[in-house]
Amino acid sequence: MSKMRYSRRTVLKGGAAVAAASALAAPMVWAQEIKDITLRQFGTGVSNLNDVATKVKEDLGFNLEMTALDSDSVTQRAATQPDSFDVADIEYWICKKVWPTGNLQAMDTSKIANYDKIVGTFRSGKLTPESVIAQGTAPHTVGFVEGPGGKTFAGNETGWMTLIPTIYNADTLGIRPDLIGRPIESWTELLNPEFKGKASILDISSIGIMDMAMVCEAMGEIQYGDKGNMTKEEIDKTFAIFTEAKQNGQFRAFWKSFDESVNLMASGEVVIQSMWSPAITAVKSRGIPCVYQPLKEGYRSWGGGLGLSSSLSGMELDAAYEYINWYLSGWVGGYLMRQGYYSAVPETSKEFMTANEWGYWFEGKPATDVITSPTGDQLAKAGDVRDGGSFTERMGAVACWNSVMDENQYMVRKWNEFIAA
Repeated sequence: MSKMRYSRRTVLKGGAAVAAASALAAPMVWAQEIKDITLRQFGTGVSNLNDVATKVKEDLGFNLEMTALDSDSVTQRAATQPDSFDVADIEYWICKKVWPTGNLQAMDTSKIANYDKIVGTFRSGKLTPESVIAQGTAPHTVGFVEGPGGKTFAGNETGWMTLIPTIYNADTLGIRPDLIGRPIESWTELLNPEFKGKASILDISSIGIMDMAMVCEAMGEIQYGDKGNMTKEEIDKTFAIFTEAKQNGQFRAFWKSFDESVNLMASGEVVIQSMWSPAITAVKSRGIPCVYQPLKEGYRSWGGGLGLSSSLSGMELDAAYEYINWYLSGWVGGYLMRQGYYSAVPETSKEFMTANEWGYWFEGKPATDVITSPTGDQLAKAGDVRDGGSFTERMGAVACWNSVMDENQYMVRKWNEFIAA
């Protein structure tokens, strides 16, 4: 009860407190009925984790049902089945596809206790005042609308968000250093004939095309106006380069799921590929060398957040805001950061990490002791430094964000032709 009353008070801020309070159930009623509430959440396996659902039940008292899907299925469900979920855990490039359908409701930032602590990347687009905003669908460009019924994205903070940001990272290529045996410094290496039959990219068009663009630009073959919003001519050139490489046997596989990427790398069938941070973690946890390799051209980045179904209302809506506030209060952030992700509110996550963990994962300092995953597997030993260094070094080197292009339908058609070629 004390936890519920406290966290509900933190939601009610400033002048909105009186009006909002009148709409909420009395604490005693909340405490009695909260146990009967179940929120249905779906998203990718990256952050739809059973441990989070268990902790929600323990801390907040209600149930969280999670469904993990691949990115394309997440997009389809959010766009076509608004009554099948309460909370959508989606990426910002997906939001660009889903928001126009009206299936999500704008969220009042005055109800978000730690809103002012959310990193600038999601608010102004700039990690620091000196930051250059990267190409692609930068989260802040689709993060705000003018009001509760806003249909189009706003160019600045408005007090109404499409998604409450939760998780993000700077993505790059994963490599097996023990099987490669030399330094890897550029995205061009993905198409190096040296790795013929041992390279892989992910079969998710909106993300895979961005990895392709990083490679083609690094090779000097194409200079894109905006890698996140290619012209048809740029799309054609990109696929021509990769189709030729595919027909020459460059790729061992095209993976769609986290487990596929882990197994390809752990088995040694693939030595260089598109990867996600926890997949690197999973390979390392098996005692197999695996590096998330910083590359001189920079990172391809992504960010995700929690969106609410437009049909969510009443006590369930109150519970959803409660859940979001809990999500940003630190426990989940610490859990995710121990896998190599970043929290939208890093300072609250710090409270749930040891000084050694915070130094290693966030500050880029050498580990002072063993670094373990959330499940206890050893990931690094004393003296090791995180691939890519500190938070500001990694997120400050983002070259592009995952994106949805104006020519998206054309790009997807060309992607399908590439996979079938």
